[in-house]
Amino acid sequence: MADKTTRSRGLGRGLSALMADVAPADDRSAPRAADRLIAIETIQPNPDQPRRQFDETALSELASSIKERGIIQPLIVRPDPSDAGMFQIVAGERRWRAAQIAQLHEVPALVRDYTDTEVLEVAIIENIQRSDLNPIDEAAGYRQLMDRFGHTQEQLATVLGKSRSHIANLLRLLTLPDEVMAFLIDGRLTAGHARALVGHDDAAELARRIIKGGLSVREAEKLARAGAAPRKTSAPAKAEKDADTVQIEQELAATLGMGVSIDHKPGQEGGTLTLRYRDLEQLDDLLRALSGG
Repeated sequence: MADKTTRSRGLGRGLSALMADVAPADDRSAPRAADRLIAIETIQPNPDQPRRQFDETALSELASSIKERGIIQPLIVRPDPSDAGMFQIVAGERRWRAAQIAQLHEVPALVRDYTDTEVLEVAIIENIQRSDLNPIDEAAGYRQLMDRFGHTQEQLATVLGKSRSHIANLLRLLTLPDEVMAFLIDGRLTAGHARALVGHDDAAELARRIIKGGLSVREAEKLARAGAAPRKTSAPAKAEKDADTVQIEQELAATLGMGVSIDHKPGQEGGTLTLRYRDLEQLDDLLRALSGG
């Protein structure tokens, strides 16, 4: 968990300053000038890099591009705090790996004196900007930036060039059952399909029906409104929630990162608020937040 100093800096030197260094690796519109060329054997990966898997085919393709045009955007490195004379990658490990395949002896780099906290923050930001990122991993990146570093949705939207609704909608996907999130990760569902299932008790069953039927987003939304199974005629019809209640549920779900259901009967002052947590770790996070920890 980030300490109070990290949380209190908000946009300050943190996010806005870090974003000045971080740009998508394939952004050719305004390549940045490197501080220097660094011998490739003096650079080593960040052991806390959140990205662990690197597609070998994609690396080979990037290596071919590097052989032809060089490295478009420089790596970001810092002096290795545990090994004098060495550098640790802050952003650009994929380019570094491809450069080795291309048999480069030196790579262009920006050298920064980042703290351990800032290194992690930059790594998350760079990960979010990957073009092949699935919606769940992108949402998890936003959630990390909010939970670990205290950034708000508005701050992230402003600095990352995203709309607030884009970030809020992705965060809602993290409230879905694990099975549905797995469908999103492997590409069997799109974010549009999944948004229709947020807050639905039968989300997993509906997701399976959407995939099996090859339904469009509009058809998925219609299915979600109808429910996973026909209602029994003997059962009383369930009243639909008004738009304001649904909006409050969605906002709370995005803020808390868990499923939220509000049951407020018309004409009554009180009601029921239900929170659904995925695991004990998420429950612990909620308890800490409620206790001010």
